[in-house]
Formats: sequence, structure tokens, C-alpha cells
Amino acid sequence: MVKADEDARKVPKREGPHPIDRHVGARVKLRRMILGMSQDALGKALGLTFQQIQKYEKGINRIGASRLFELSGLLDVPIQFFYDDYGDATSRATGFAEPDAAETFMELVNSPEGVQLCRYFAEIKDPKVKRRVLDLVKTISETGNPG
Repeated sequence: MVKADEDARKVPKREGPHPIDRHVGARVKLRRMILGMSQDALGKALGLTFQQIQKYEKGINRIGASRLFELSGLLDVPIQFFYDDYGDATSRATGFAEPDAAETFMELVNSPEGVQLCRYFAEIKDPKVKRRVLDLVKTISETGNPG
């Protein structure tokens, strides 16, 4: 009977990185990109190679507590930043026909182009120019994406 109880308590082995490791890594990448920092520069600041930073950002290698503390200082964010938004997408119910706006937004800001777009847009000081850029992007999105 003891053997059956042990088998019932076993957690199935997961394939690939743990979801929280992927999330934390993605948040490291997001912040690094917002700052315009390369993987190489971050690696050098931590005494690591850019390949190690790549593995962190993909969640392949887990980031330890002391390393996360170092990262929070180098990237100038509180440690909680790396965990923000974890699990939020699964806690909301959306309709089948409606795209999840928060998920779409996070995909944008997690992409290199999205980070660059946000960074450069934020540097525009003239509100009229900002409005024209916004109108241009809206018009392009409404005409469809040929491809």
C-alpha cells in the first residue's frame, strides 16, 4: 500500500524549462532591451558570456537568487519586476472571438521592434508629431498586412 501512495504523490516530469523560469528570463530580456543594452554588455557586467545571458533569457538556465539580486541592480528594477504579470493571462477569461489585448501588448513589448518603437516614440517631444505617427501606424494596421 505504501508504494501506491508514493506513486500518487509523484509530480510528472516536465519537458523543457519551467514556465516561471521562461517568464523571469523574458522579463530580463525586456528590461535589457528597454535600456538598449546588449547581451554581451550585460554578460560582462555580471562576469558571464552572452551565451549564458541567452540561456537565462530563454529560461533554459534558472536564475539563482543572488544573480537575480545582481540583475535587479544592473537593470535598475525591483526584484518583483521579474515576476510581474506571471499567471495574469491564465487568471482572466476572454471570449473565443476576442484577442487578448494584454497578451498582444506583451508580445509587442517583448519583441525587439516593439521595444524600439516604444523607445523612439517616447523620445518624440512634439504632441502633433506623436499624433501623426500614431495616425500613420493606425492607418497601416487598418489596411492589412500584405505578406
